[in-house]
Amino acid sequence: MNKKVLIISTSPRKNGNSETLADAFLKGAIDGGNTAEKISLYDKTIGFCKGCLACQKTKRCVIHDDADMIAQKMLTADVLVFATPIYYYEMSGQMKTMLDRANPLFPADYAFRDIYFLSTAAEDEEGVDGRAISGLEGWIECFPKAHLAGTVFAGGVAGVGEIDGHSALTKAYEMGKAV
Repeated sequence: MNKKVLIISTSPRKNGNSETLADAFLKGAIDGGNTAEKISLYDKTIGFCKGCLACQKTKRCVIHDDADMIAQKMLTADVLVFATPIYYYEMSGQMKTMLDRANPLFPADYAFRDIYFLSTAAEDEEGVDGRAISGLEGWIECFPKAHLAGTVFAGGVAGVGEIDGHSALTKAYEMGKAV
């Protein structure tokens, strides 16, 4: 079955390691016969949630910036993929802000079921991504029809391009192909 896959790359760096990991998943998803799109947040205007909760009635955010458009794309995707660098053992601020701004999806008839998490970090110890995964799982908990379908972590990569040749790229590609 052809699935609509939306990949959100949350790195503040253009062509950063987590974005390269997202590109591997994207290629796999397309090679697997799916429709896939990647959105990078590094050049988007995304304000903080105001907590007004108007979106719970209107199913749209009162802030008309790029996050509103991205949330509408999230609504209709079958598969969501979040890619982030790990900062201080957590997801990037850009990713957290985007998750907060996706609040209009809570009362909506969202299509997504499978959610994937891709992350990179300078640290290479096991569990470096644990807090970030937990944060995403908290968001997913608010969407009972969705679940965390898989994760890929690439440790030991700090500078742009250090991920080249990392085994996580193959894992991300294969995961994307299998959606």
